[in-house]
Amino acid sequence: MAFKNYKITAGSSMPLGATVTNNGVNFSVFSRHAKSVHLILFENELPNSKYIMISFGDKKHRTGDLWHCHIEGLKSGTLYAYKADGLYHPEHGFRFNVNLTLLDPYAKAITDISNWDFSQALAYNLNDTRGDLSYNYNENTSNSPRCVVVDDKFDWQGDQPLNYPLRFSIIYETHVRGFTIHKSSGVKNPGTYRGIIEKIPYFKELGITSIELLPIHEFFENEFSRFNPRTGKKLKNYWGYSTVSFFAPKKSYASDQKPGAQVYEFKEMVRELHKAGIEVILDVVFNHTAEGNEMGPTYSFKGLDNQIYYTLNENRRFYQNYSGCGNTVNCNNSVVRNLIIDCLHYWVIEMHVDGFRFDLASILGRDKTGKLMENPPVLELIAEDPILRNTKIIAEAWDAGGAYQVGSFPGGRWAEWNDRYRDDIRKYWRNDKSQIRSFATRLSGSADLYLRDGRKPFHSINFIVSHDGFTLKDLVSYNQKHNDENGENNRDGDNNNNSYNYGFEGETTNASIEMSRERQIKNFLCTLMISQGTPMILGGDEFARTQQGNNNAYCQDNEISWYDWSLLKKNAGIFRFVKEIIAFRKRHPSFMRPEFYTGIGGKYNELPDISWFDENGNQLNWGEKENSVFSLHMNGTKSDILADRDDCNFFIMFNAGLKEIRFTLPKNTISKIWSRIVDTSLPSPEDIISYKKNSTLPEIHASYLVKPRSLVILASKV
Repeated sequence: MAFKNYKITAGSSMPLGATVTNNGVNFSVFSRHAKSVHLILFENELPNSKYIMISFGDKKHRTGDLWHCHIEGLKSGTLYAYKADGLYHPEHGFRFNVNLTLLDPYAKAITDISNWDFSQALAYNLNDTRGDLSYNYNENTSNSPRCVVVDDKFDWQGDQPLNYPLRFSIIYETHVRGFTIHKSSGVKNPGTYRGIIEKIPYFKELGITSIELLPIHEFFENEFSRFNPRTGKKLKNYWGYSTVSFFAPKKSYASDQKPGAQVYEFKEMVRELHKAGIEVILDVVFNHTAEGNEMGPTYSFKGLDNQIYYTLNENRRFYQNYSGCGNTVNCNNSVVRNLIIDCLHYWVIEMHVDGFRFDLASILGRDKTGKLMENPPVLELIAEDPILRNTKIIAEAWDAGGAYQVGSFPGGRWAEWNDRYRDDIRKYWRNDKSQIRSFATRLSGSADLYLRDGRKPFHSINFIVSHDGFTLKDLVSYNQKHNDENGENNRDGDNNNNSYNYGFEGETTNASIEMSRERQIKNFLCTLMISQGTPMILGGDEFARTQQGNNNAYCQDNEISWYDWSLLKKNAGIFRFVKEIIAFRKRHPSFMRPEFYTGIGGKYNELPDISWFDENGNQLNWGEKENSVFSLHMNGTKSDILADRDDCNFFIMFNAGLKEIRFTLPKNTISKIWSRIVDTSLPSPEDIISYKKNSTLPEIHASYLVKPRSLVILASKV
């Protein structure tokens, strides 16, 4: 951009952000307590590039708390930022410093921040013993990141969000960079949005309906000062749970590195995934920002209006820290609430995403003092918002401040990550004592958590593992976490993993141990796919990806976290099993019920919708059952609850114990012809029968021998 005499007018207070008009760009930014606000226009993205500063000093440039102007002649691609002047009085919550360059909270793209030095964005003097009570007089404009003016125009080719009903969804959690950055991925654009596009045929073969992306909002990957004690390399923020800008997609995930290109490349990814019938769900982090605590940087929210954007302590110098990351966003302040809603609208309307998973979502239910609210305005707004009405909203229903709301998350139609499901399923297959009742409850949709407030089985997001913890391969390979390379002396990460290594800690060439591990992987994934609720699998589990026992790989942007695609060939049997069990679930509405089981007969059949039996074919006596052996019968006859169509009847046998057990089929089912669909004890491809027209299935009569640590599914036509 070559500077010239642009015509500057008052412009409009709305919308917030930088908006391309017919003849220029309109700028609007919020600050209630600033004495003055200044707009900076940069010539280019390079350090020390020329810039000009425009002051909003006239009353015509301020409407209420919004500072604004319109500049004719500017176009998409213009680089800008702000400065705000006001009180620097940390004890009273004010942290204005006119020397610091500030990012627009509504910026739709940010220039490269990979080499940004956070120490240049401190409002206080780093060398002053008074700490954050001192004042930094050093001006940092020349070396700061810049916002990019983005034109929303894009050829969507008729695309709209897919918005599948939750009960028909199968979610695949993955990381944009880690998914394809490994040399084995075979893509032309590794580690990028376009790398995801190149893997669309893989997603289609696997059969998932939705991908849930770890944070793609702009974050600073080089914020850590620690080093890997083994390699000596600096550790990075790999996961991205430290948002810099809520509207801006991560620039380093774009193959095209021109300023603003990340927006169009993200849209391209969404459009192509939708063409393939695959939804996009974003993991969003509204609970805190990368500005940290009182000693953290000031790059946006602190410098524009600290006490509006953050939840502060009684001593306004300090921040409430319910996130465990230094600060807590003041989510139920009306200004911040509007920002969150505007942001969600933007990602749905302009970026076409299908849903959101809210990190540490309980924070969105806290008031300005940090107390949990009974009816949090922002959560109700999100649930009832007309634009978001068909958008998936998924809560991580806890936070780092002690809130735990699984089964009781406020706000109406919210789905939840069900960690109770995770723990109970792990304990059962580890053969812990007296786990059948809990296991059966999770298998049948967690009615104990969701029935009482009118929610449905699909509001339970069922998972065995997620990004936060062991991979599934490591769950069956390690008794303890091994986070030594995180530089925290293995103190980080959860110690309560309910894992088991089956005789040896870590990788082994012992065939018997590896066979047990593979069987358990199949047991876990099969259980996930036949459970009522919405299943979520962790990317790479379908071919037994490992993180070498690291259960908190947030800082490992390396081969610990990256997907090694050579495992797809090595563990082809596991991959085949996973895609077949996904296809099995999608074929049978019995596993995608819109309502909870009733335990009574269906409209067209006297058999209950679900029945529970012991290994002898007798009704299960829950009070006397201490071992890990039981079975269930699912009535697949069409009813008012299933509604869709007739399905098969299913008889499913579970044996988490160490002895083989002969199951007797209950007398009222012996007259039916049963066919074996799944036996996790069998080698591939006998472990699951592929669906083919006119295929011959192994017939089962009266009884079946179930091997140790295995699961068997029998089916019979209605």
